[in-house]
Amino acid sequence: MAFLIKSMIGNPLSGIGLGGGGDKEEEAAPTDPAKAAGMTREEYEEYQKQVVEEKMERDADFLHKKAERATLRVCLREKYRLPKSEQDDNMIEIAGDDVDVPEELLKMVDEDATEEEGKDSIMGQFQNLQNMDMDQLKEKASATVTELKSKAEEKCSVILT
Repeated sequence: MAFLIKSMIGNPLSGIGLGGGGDKEEEAAPTDPAKAAGMTREEYEEYQKQVVEEKMERDADFLHKKAERATLRVCLREKYRLPKSEQDDNMIEIAGDDVDVPEELLKMVDEDATEEEGKDSIMGQFQNLQNMDMDQLKEKASATVTELKSKAEEKCSVILT
């Protein structure tokens, strides 16, 4: 309660200049950001330059990584004959021509390509046939034929009546 009364009465009187408390508030909150950070003006300016340089370096690295990913997406789109993306093309143009796909990603793509080539070959197809369960295939085929027959009979009975 005393705090409330003091804050109500104390603030208007400090504006008049009777309390002399205004000097303390000005010292408590310095207007110079260098003093607020506990540095000299020169140290603060040097610190700000470092911050800006680091931010520019991070932005450049980020842009380069985005361009590498875009290059990889373009390679994959060409490989699988998918439509091109304007966004990827723009990203590559912004980054410049010196963008290469990272080696780890190229290795992954090459591994996938060799696996797919193995599956696409005749020997790969024979291996897939050996791994198939013939009894399961026969059951699935007979169930599909039975289902088709029942649907056809149902439709024919509707047409005849």
